[in-house]
Amino acid sequence: MGRMPTPTRQGVHKRQLLRDDVYESLRNAIVDGTFAPGERLKDPQLEDWLGVSRTPIREALLRLERAGLVITQPGRATTVAPFDLASTISAQQVAAAMHELAAQLAVPVITPEQIDAMVAANSAFALALDVVDADAALDADHAFHEVFVAASGNQLVADVLEQTTPLLHRVERMRFASFAGRASVAQHDAVIERTRAGDATGAAALVRENWLSLRYTGLE
Repeated sequence: MGRMPTPTRQGVHKRQLLRDDVYESLRNAIVDGTFAPGERLKDPQLEDWLGVSRTPIREALLRLERAGLVITQPGRATTVAPFDLASTISAQQVAAAMHELAAQLAVPVITPEQIDAMVAANSAFALALDVVDADAALDADHAFHEVFVAASGNQLVADVLEQTTPLLHRVERMRFASFAGRASVAQHDAVIERTRAGDATGAAALVRENWLSLRYTGLE
């Protein structure tokens, strides 16, 4: 009996990259307001825009539903979720706990190069706030916190944050379009100081405080 040929993983990788690209494109369009709260997301228009079949789009919409960014009703249209204070606060609480854990795990093993990346990200964050560039501020803030997430070595932390962070990013972008997020620059500096000192508990507490200090008011 002949041996069954081993399937190549190249196709698997390409499909995964396609799914991730579609998800990120839809997520970013919701976060940046291209797709507004309450807007209907119709498969044919999304297929034309993204240039892909319906399958990766439906998979992406399921991920976005888990993240609280869209509402899907069987037999009816998928719509962009409205801003909701209770859901946002719930996501904030979980994100704060995950980032606190990431810091606790990361500080004992963090490298000087990773600390330098945090410093650079916070500088970029401050500059973006100064020029009121909400998108750049969001990217820089994410890059700052992502250092701890990557250094923690805990994939489950990253998985949970994938579900909670997009909902927060949509609201953060509104805050970073003003000077409301300016206090985060000093909080980030304090986190860096505790990290340099090797104080994992102190850095983790400050990270948690940073996330929980954000106030979400005026959500519709």
